[in-house]
Amino acid sequence: MGAQEVVALLVGVAAGTLGGLIGTGGCSVMLPILDFYMGLPPTLAIGTTLFAVMFTTLSGAYGHLRIRNLDLGTTAVMGGAGTVGVLIGSYIFTGIARTRLSLLNLILGAVFLLPALRMFYEGISGLRGASVSAKSETEGIPGAAAPKALFGFAIGVTTGLVGLGGGYALVPGMIYLFHAPVKLAMGTSLSTMIPLAVVGGLIKLSQGFVRLEIGLPLAAGTVVGAQLGARAIKRVRPATLKALFGAYFLYVSLKYIASYFGVRLW
Repeated sequence: MGAQEVVALLVGVAAGTLGGLIGTGGCSVMLPILDFYMGLPPTLAIGTTLFAVMFTTLSGAYGHLRIRNLDLGTTAVMGGAGTVGVLIGSYIFTGIARTRLSLLNLILGAVFLLPALRMFYEGISGLRGASVSAKSETEGIPGAAAPKALFGFAIGVTTGLVGLGGGYALVPGMIYLFHAPVKLAMGTSLSTMIPLAVVGGLIKLSQGFVRLEIGLPLAAGTVVGAQLGARAIKRVRPATLKALFGAYFLYVSLKYIASYFGVRLW
């Protein structure tokens, strides 16, 4: 295993650990590192990240399925509509990659604003002793099928377009829009992402936007990291990590947006 593969493995472990600790997708960590620090063009960074997410979601969702911590009905609706969205998002991605590659930086910058603001807000609230309200545990996620399908479709388009797994938006969306219990939202998010990640990842692979020598160790690292994060969650204060990584993702967002306008941030 070469130096690049070792770095990819370590990045995957770090991303998976963070996901296990604070409930966010490791893709938000992997993508900017592949792009900014490992030198992959945005198209390859997006494709390779989404490829790695295929294995992460399969591993994570299996664990939640074993303990019945997911809503199968919501998974079917959001996953089905999301798969259609992935196909459309992938088509748009191909067009941009061939014509206006720099536009991907602007889109990525805009998309990264959501996890940045969400994590920073929840981190600061947690450090101050406040907590994000969540509905008490129920057997399923409330809400009609139509709005769930529309939400899943939007996540699917974003997944196909920028390669982010969707957990950064699925979990808060299920909590705040559909009043889902936090734990149920996390399990359902992972299971919903399976068809989106598999379809999107295979499309990117078939189009040549995946670096397998990086994607495979990256995926292996996230699977290991997720287990480490789950074991360490009782020893680390999630609010601190959310505040720190929220600030980091805000920097990433501004870096992508600035690069679109020809401004280089350190």
